[in-house]
Amino acid sequence: MAITAALVKELRESSGAGMMDCKKALSETDGNLEAAVDWLRTKGLSAAAKKSGRVAAEGLVAVAAAGTSAAVVEVNSETDFVSRNDSFQAFVGEIGNLAATVADVDALKAADYPGTGRNVADELTHQIATIGENMSIRRMERLEVSSGVVASYVHNAVAGGMGKIGVLVALESAGDADKLNALGKQIAMHIAATNPQSLSVDDLDPEAVAKERNVLVEQARDSGKPEEIIEKMVDGRMRKYYQEVVLLEQTSVIDGETQVRKVIEQAGKDMGAEIKLAAFVRMQLGEGIEKKEEDFAAEVAAAVGG
Repeated sequence: MAITAALVKELRESSGAGMMDCKKALSETDGNLEAAVDWLRTKGLSAAAKKSGRVAAEGLVAVAAAGTSAAVVEVNSETDFVSRNDSFQAFVGEIGNLAATVADVDALKAADYPGTGRNVADELTHQIATIGENMSIRRMERLEVSSGVVASYVHNAVAGGMGKIGVLVALESAGDADKLNALGKQIAMHIAATNPQSLSVDDLDPEAVAKERNVLVEQARDSGKPEEIIEKMVDGRMRKYYQEVVLLEQTSVIDGETQVRKVIEQAGKDMGAEIKLAAFVRMQLGEGIEKKEEDFAAEVAAAVGG
């Protein structure tokens, strides 16, 4: 029997399994929809759909480079235990390598997953069925430079290029690549520690800046000082605010005294080539995901009572 796209779509909707798995199930059962559902159940693939509503806020963040580009990607699981699973780590590592070669997360999910005949989205479904937890490829960011490096750093790495916080730093320069990578890694470590809101003052959200300034103005007015004095007080406090949240204005955590912008300027002089910090990405596992609070004692009591 010919396996039509409509039949594959119907099986996907009823089982929640991936497209390639649905095609294989229909091929194995000569297009019999009910038999294909049973085939998927025996493989554990239809069970993956039942897990899709469960919160997945654990997992790993992975970084990977490809030439003058690099990517950081977050792959989530339900429990931290799975993040220490060799199979899961291998999957995340492969996803990271693929992310460095594609434009966005949609392209990543559509990319071929090596050695399986499946794309990444279908391999994810396969992994959910195999490992037994809901998982998701939540997001990715990719940076690229025409000349220079994209350096990376993983904080508290649990395996090569994988951990809870991943950072990319794009440095544009004609300088020595090894020295640029060393500088980029130092800046990335700083970013992991300080979590800056923006690269430069101009990149800050204007609404956030206006809100901060209004708060400082009201605080200064409570002092009862004249308006001209208040204005100078606010300008000074705004400079301190920028030093707290803007990467180029922050004091480097590496030496505790030099502004990041000056660290870059000095490195350029030492290298004999101008260096521009073009962009950065900091990705922390689970940020923005609302985690369900589990009351284990209540859960046990309910089970005993039931």
